[in-house]
Amino acid sequence: MADEQDRTPNNPEVVVRRLVKETGITEEQARELIYFLGLQWASLLREAKALAARR
Repeated sequence: MADEQDRTPNNPEVVVRRLVKETGITEEQARELIYFLGLQWASLLREAKALAARR
């Protein structure tokens, strides 16, 4: 069973803030990822980390 922390909230703004905080990407990048991937946390986190590594 997934921990509470691993569950993605249904509010995109909460997800944006969490992605920015945990990965260091910009809010704009986080919103774009959500637009393309939806609210699937594992996918968002993977792609956000890849973006952050390119900096």
